[in-house]
Amino acid sequence: MDLNQALELITTKLSTWIRDFIEILPNLAIASVLLVLGIFLAKKIRTLAHNMFDKIVSAKTLVSLFSSIVYVFLISIIVFTALSIVKLDKVVVSLLAGAGIVGLALAFAFQDIAANFMSGIFISLRRPIRIGDFVKLGGYTGTVTEINLRDTIIKTGQGQIVIIPNKEIFQNPIENFSMLGKRRMDLQVGISYGDDLEKVVEVTLDALKGIKGTTDDEITLFFQEFGGSSINYTVRIWVDNPRQSSYSEVAHEAIKRIKKAYEVNNISLPFPTRTLDFGVKGGKTLGEVLESAKLNRQ
Repeated sequence: MDLNQALELITTKLSTWIRDFIEILPNLAIASVLLVLGIFLAKKIRTLAHNMFDKIVSAKTLVSLFSSIVYVFLISIIVFTALSIVKLDKVVVSLLAGAGIVGLALAFAFQDIAANFMSGIFISLRRPIRIGDFVKLGGYTGTVTEINLRDTIIKTGQGQIVIIPNKEIFQNPIENFSMLGKRRMDLQVGISYGDDLEKVVEVTLDALKGIKGTTDDEITLFFQEFGGSSINYTVRIWVDNPRQSSYSEVAHEAIKRIKKAYEVNNISLPFPTRTLDFGVKGGKTLGEVLESAKLNRQ
């Protein structure tokens, strides 16, 4: 190939490029205007979506997430539309295919993170727990201090900070002591077989009236069983604050009042006792067995 042929080839190629550029110039202008207006409108719609979600969802992180998803979705549509206008359809297809492959790979690589993330979304929407609630989660009891999209943080009564993945919370039972605004205490007590049960009920209920930190709900007492050395009952008291400190204070005061009232009214709180039976068929004491053995030797 001589110099003239090379120059002619270069000139032809440049002419083709210039002609194609001039032909695509109107589409490029339209795509540019669409891109600018689209980004402007996407920002406005994101703000509107943020305000709308803020009225529906109380979790701020979830509101920001939803509004960002709306914004990214709109920007993606605008970009793909602009590329189609300038006849870059193959680029659009390649981008979509690449996004699908990357998304699939990330889903497998970060499935635990994705599970915690989705669980955080459902927790924020259903709101089984809120910041400030006193709860039991995954064997830990404490106050909820943070609810994030990936994990939830509680502070235990011992001052420990526990970070629990949202997947563990969403897939397991939740004990929320704050949902009712009060908490029931079941106090187990045993009295001796020789005490008058009607008197026990009267003295116990009278002793537990007016404890500070309890609600106006009726205090109830139910006998439960004949124990080995006592008749056992459960007294139920409602505490007006679900936190452990208030619960423990009421239990402390209730035990003191019951013991004092029983001492005044001569009601026994028996120690555990055992009765030894030495008869082969039962019903014989050690003394009787020894006496019988003595007689047999004679």
